[in-house]
Amino acid sequence: MSAIFGISHFDGRLLDTSELQRMGQVLAHRGPNGFNLWHEGSVGLGHRMLWTTPESLGEHLPIRDTQSGNIITADSRLDNRDELINRLRVPKDISDAELILAAYTTFGEGCPAQLLGDFVFVIWDARKQVLFGARDQLGVKHFYYYHDSGRSFVFASEPKGIFCHRDVPRRFNELAIADHLLPFYEDRISTPFQQILRLPASHSFTVDRSGLRITPYYEPDLNRELRFRSDREYEDGFRAVFTEAVRSRLRSAFPVGTMLSGGLDSSSIACVASGELAKAGRGPLQTFSGIFPSITAISPKIDERSFAEAVVARGGIQPNYVRVDAFSPLTELDQIHWHLDNSLPATNMYLDWAIFKRAKQQGVRVLFSGNDGDSVVSFGLEDFKEYARRGRWVSLAREAAYLSRWSKKPYKAFKNFAWNYGIKTLVPESAKYYWHRVRRRQVIAPNVPVMPNYCAGSLINPQFARRVSLTERVWQLQNNSYPPQRSTRQHHWNCIASGMDHFLLESFEKAGGAHSLEIRYPFFDRRVVEFCLSLPPGQKLRSGWPRSILRRSMEGILPPVVQWRVGKADMSANFKLKLLEYERDTLDEVILNSNALLGEYVDLPTVQRSYEKYVSDPMLAQSESFHIALVTNLALWLKNIQSEMKTNSVISEGEINLRPREMGSTVAAPVPELVTASD
Repeated sequence: MSAIFGISHFDGRLLDTSELQRMGQVLAHRGPNGFNLWHEGSVGLGHRMLWTTPESLGEHLPIRDTQSGNIITADSRLDNRDELINRLRVPKDISDAELILAAYTTFGEGCPAQLLGDFVFVIWDARKQVLFGARDQLGVKHFYYYHDSGRSFVFASEPKGIFCHRDVPRRFNELAIADHLLPFYEDRISTPFQQILRLPASHSFTVDRSGLRITPYYEPDLNRELRFRSDREYEDGFRAVFTEAVRSRLRSAFPVGTMLSGGLDSSSIACVASGELAKAGRGPLQTFSGIFPSITAISPKIDERSFAEAVVARGGIQPNYVRVDAFSPLTELDQIHWHLDNSLPATNMYLDWAIFKRAKQQGVRVLFSGNDGDSVVSFGLEDFKEYARRGRWVSLAREAAYLSRWSKKPYKAFKNFAWNYGIKTLVPESAKYYWHRVRRRQVIAPNVPVMPNYCAGSLINPQFARRVSLTERVWQLQNNSYPPQRSTRQHHWNCIASGMDHFLLESFEKAGGAHSLEIRYPFFDRRVVEFCLSLPPGQKLRSGWPRSILRRSMEGILPPVVQWRVGKADMSANFKLKLLEYERDTLDEVILNSNALLGEYVDLPTVQRSYEKYVSDPMLAQSESFHIALVTNLALWLKNIQSEMKTNSVISEGEINLRPREMGSTVAAPVPELVTASD
């Protein structure tokens, strides 16, 4: 986790190096181990260094290839180093950035497809006079840019860095408010700031005098299906690819830690990682677990400590338990907003923020996360559709029967799994239409798209929703992300590569960056993803056990109590109770007295009714507590922006005083002046 940034003027203007200097200063939190610039004429690249891997120690970026003259700045960790080193015939101690530069020399703009790992990079091709860059296949690293066609291209690891350039407009994107309130994050390109955009995952770009071209370079083969001779071979195959994903991410010159909830994903990572460290004579692995002593009696499902302790008992682990019930869900929210350059999409960010802080105190620089292993491995419900499509009716009925045994109403559950998830998926839309007509139900003609009202029942002011054509926008993005006529593998890939997942990866990467931590995700390894996508039906859901391939492959590695656990912890009780306990005054002020600030965007009567219900009995207010948190978060974010607009000091024409914030400080870091799109 480092920072990259740069500016290129394509209208002949010379570079103002003070803008590059300010970009490096505002991104200082991402790289305390080095700050370097390269600039020549109208182009400049910069880098803030966080040393993590052994090869990065002492590395100074940007770096020039002496033969081609090309310059690279990168935030990268490559997992196929040995393969690339052999193919490119370069020294074994070469850094990851130098490997990318060598790959570009050999493969040109096709080089990103040859890279495995988490990366984002930009190369100035001196001969062609173009900037070329790319983002990794699964979107772990992120990239923001501003492009004024024919004039300037400005990029940075975080939007706040881009605002250091005097030509970048300071205009707010109101659609970010709507996305936050729905919440809906399938837009993979826009940001809260007009004309500052995101490069989508698995895309590369080229920019020169003629313009900007963005190109997809990767998509998995969704027709591939693994054909092994036995279940044991599938289990061995998954174990091998998952172990390699963990092992390659253990490449670190500093202590390594992992978040450990006691769930299937985080426990699998912890057990494999501690074993691999022990084999290499390293360790122990530090684990970080959130605990809730004051809430356990009220909500026993919140307590996962017994599962985490079962993992720790296997050895090779130094546990750290963080009492997150001692923190408000709005803890250090002004700092979180500053680092994310966004409102907060995840109401549990305060838990991760507390763990990130403890990890930094323990000297950890690389922290593993089991984030969204559910989507990658999949619960396997799509197997019912495949059984029906392939005419495997006995398998379909058997799995429906097995799975329904967990239900309080087994017959209803059996019908749901067998019919809704399986047989019904084969029925043509025209047949469904005529069946409903026979039963005299109100129906829409087949093959006529119906646009639901996505704003119905939401917190959004209907006038605001109409003004920004919100329903039409959500409809289009939803259909682009999840096409109606998609195969089971397409649906699986759509879930893994969803806009929400990419947005959350970016948010947690920036939150980790606030504490000089590099967050690594073994489940978001291309090899693991491609293996899971290619599994045939019967491997993910087996004998009624969802995510069966992971459970079976961890035999002898996971404690059985974790390996075969059913369900997950419910952490909502801590959130609902502590939000009201710690933040009652703030909630009253926002919900009852923020009409001028929120009224344009939020349906205030609906919010205030939700608040009354929440206050009367927080434990019964499930959706209401979430809605109140969304609105409060939005109000504080908007208030911070307005306050900072008033207090910003203009140093010279077009120059805004952007300062990195000190961790623990209660003073908001100044940001550029923003105006709404409606202005």
